[in-house]
Amino acid sequence: MSPTPPSPPQAATPVARALRLVASGRNRVLDPVERFSEIIFGLIMVLTFTGSISIAESGRQEIRDVLAAALGCNVAWGIIDGVMYIVTSLVDRARRFTVLEGLRAAGPEAGRAILLAALPESVAALTDEADANRMAARARTLPAPAPVRIGADDLRGALGSCLLVVAATLPPTLPFLFVRDAERALRLSNAVAVVSLFFAGFYLGKATGVRPFFLGLAMVVLGAVLVGLTIALGG
Repeated sequence: MSPTPPSPPQAATPVARALRLVASGRNRVLDPVERFSEIIFGLIMVLTFTGSISIAESGRQEIRDVLAAALGCNVAWGIIDGVMYIVTSLVDRARRFTVLEGLRAAGPEAGRAILLAALPESVAALTDEADANRMAARARTLPAPAPVRIGADDLRGALGSCLLVVAATLPPTLPFLFVRDAERALRLSNAVAVVSLFFAGFYLGKATGVRPFFLGLAMVVLGAVLVGLTIALGG
């Protein structure tokens, strides 16, 4: 009688999820959370515009004007997001530059304090004094960090942030280009935006380890609430 093969450890699934989560953002200018967050933001921006259209009082030209305003607003916010991406990246690198400079100049006790303060809280809780001393000593042997300046990755990340916000505007505007009935086009536009929110939330959940279907539904509820509120207020 052949022995029964051992069952896989229960921790395999959480470990696999954690490995996928860590690997998904490695060597990417925009990690999955940033990408899908930008898409969700753009879709909600479109819904706030399309939901404000009053079909009973608006002609087709006015609807086109509102959609043009939505696109212009998302382009503006995309540019702002791109600039803030660069600013955030520079601030983050400047912080790391300051920490490494401090570690290279500090003695053992001060170096340990700087290191523990710089680590994420969850990592610092797992780092004992001996580990901190070893890491601080290792940091003192590293070469001086490069000056903080805008690099190609910063520009690519800024461009990616801008394009994602703008691209999120396009699917909900398509019904207005192909459907002549304004009311039907508006409802289809809202439906496209809400479905897009579901998929954006779904894939954001897959990227972050949150239950994808649950997060997708949460995004749908958010979109539906926005649309319902604006329709109730005359949209």
